[in-house]
Amino acid sequence: MLPINEIFETIQGEACKAGTPSVFVRLQACPVRCPWCDTKHTWFVDPERRVSIADMMIKTEDTNTWAMMSPEDVLLAVQAFSARHVVITGGEPALYDLRPLTTLLVGSGFSVQLETSGTQAIQANPYTWVTVSPKVGMPGRRSVLAETLRRANEIKHPVGKPGDIQNLLSLPIDHALKPEIWLQPLSQSPKATELCIREATARNWRVSIQMQKFIGVR
Repeated sequence: MLPINEIFETIQGEACKAGTPSVFVRLQACPVRCPWCDTKHTWFVDPERRVSIADMMIKTEDTNTWAMMSPEDVLLAVQAFSARHVVITGGEPALYDLRPLTTLLVGSGFSVQLETSGTQAIQANPYTWVTVSPKVGMPGRRSVLAETLRRANEIKHPVGKPGDIQNLLSLPIDHALKPEIWLQPLSQSPKATELCIREATARNWRVSIQMQKFIGVR
């Protein structure tokens, strides 16, 4: 059973899967505590905020309400949409054993992507596309794990200042595994964007510009 904050259909706007129609499955709970986080309502699993699956599925605002769902419940919810790509996000979804859910989704014909801070070991079906957005030096004092970086298909690093580039360079990334490395400017700041472009050009990395904010979807 998994605590689910919301399930909705949209367009994945970031990194390698940008432009892909997707169903987002957002899990509740995150101990990382990024100061700029735009989903702070997912940080805590408050028992008093638990609601029914039906009520969770129809909510239209970002709230800290959540529903407990089995992998089979999630599959049924996902199958109600048209998109065939599922993005499991949070919160920090890697807090949970996602092998039953991801295996069920893959076996049902969906492609599956996991978005994680890199601070937890990955428990997911081998066919899951893993996006690690490494969070270094956050208030939650969680370290980015080398084993999670090794599992990453892509690394999508939030960048607001030059020190963020240094944080990325300090991580034990095994470049022999050839993960795609993306720099994503925080809040679409012009200075951060300029920094990302400069560093990506110098290092043969890529820039992720959060397409969803330009086309007006969640």
